Amino acid sequence: MKILKVKKIIEGTLNQNKAKNIIAINLKGKSSIADYMIIASGNSSRHIQSLSEILIKKLADEGISKCKIEGRESKDWKLIDAIDIIVHIFHPEKRKFYDLEKMWCDPINEKELLL
Repeated sequence: MKILKVKKIIEGTLNQNKAKNIIAINLKGKSSIADYMIIASGNSSRHIQSLSEILIKKLADEGISKCKIEGRESKDWKLIDAIDIIVHIFHPEKRKFYDLEKMWCDPINEKELLL
């Protein structure tokens, strides 16, 4: 499946399930770990857990079954390894603390995130 289609499925699933502040960061040329990183926030530990499980199920339904969840025991964050896309789902306070957007965004693109 094409990477942009998978990215759209992930963003749509997160949006439909009320994830907040969803952003996608293009990692091409910056890292070999993935082509995109998607970051979103959940309202509570239960919401974060639900988002990660719903996303894994949706990807499996689309034929992408090798995805994994990291941080299953954590109440503040989950990482979904969707092969060429890494998805971080954070509690808002943890997201602010780790500030992955600042770490991975180009200075020019960072302005676009704030708009």
